[in-house]
Amino acid sequence: MIRKGILFLLLLCMGGYVEVLSQGKLEPTKPEETEIWKPKVPVVTAGVKHQAPSDAVILFDGTNLDQWVSAVDSSAAKWVLNNDGSMTVNDKTGDIQTKKNFGSIQLHIEWKSPKEVQGEGQTRANSGVFIQKRYEVQVLDNNNNETYVNGQVGAIYKQSIPLAMASSPTGEWNSYDIIFHAPKFAADGELMEQAIITVLHNGILIQDHFKILGSVEWIGTPKYIAHGKAPISLQDHGDNSRVSYRNIWVRALD
Repeated sequence: MIRKGILFLLLLCMGGYVEVLSQGKLEPTKPEETEIWKPKVPVVTAGVKHQAPSDAVILFDGTNLDQWVSAVDSSAAKWVLNNDGSMTVNDKTGDIQTKKNFGSIQLHIEWKSPKEVQGEGQTRANSGVFIQKRYEVQVLDNNNNETYVNGQVGAIYKQSIPLAMASSPTGEWNSYDIIFHAPKFAADGELMEQAIITVLHNGILIQDHFKILGSVEWIGTPKYIAHGKAPISLQDHGDNSRVSYRNIWVRALD
């Protein structure tokens, strides 16, 4: 009886050992068993002082508007090219957008409001960075300028209030660093995964892995409509915003 009991325990232990092996759960006993060597990680050379890394697409370097077209009719972009390496919204000429389409991205963009203050609330240096022409990171001069907090600078417009207000003084340059993961749709157009966005404003985290609710809506609630890759666009708010942009580059994360 004792021998049978011992045999039963041995078989039970062996069975458990086989089960662990079959499930791939055997605890590693050597350090090299947890080392991964392939595939090799691509080498990217970092830029200096917000300049583009080696694998980035340069969207605007201050010399021309060749990467941009009118979002209204796809004609040449009509915004003002400045001698200081920036471009400025040309009031009431319409939004501009990239010639290329993008999915998931890392985007760097710098912007500033005019030093001379005009307007208040949503009419003071209002513009916006639109990812895939649908999802807006608000650009606005909020220095001593109150407005609704889900529409203030750094907001995902009408969706997500920024975690902090990190603006430079009026008339000085700001930077946005945006990590965007595009939404995923089934073949029939059903939403499978929401878009996700993270934003740093002047190096300060202001949007942390926010799940976007849908395309931006001034009136009404956000909604998802199936789409693929699409341009990045910059907004002409139509009220003499005079917002300027410079040093724009993007890395594809697809």
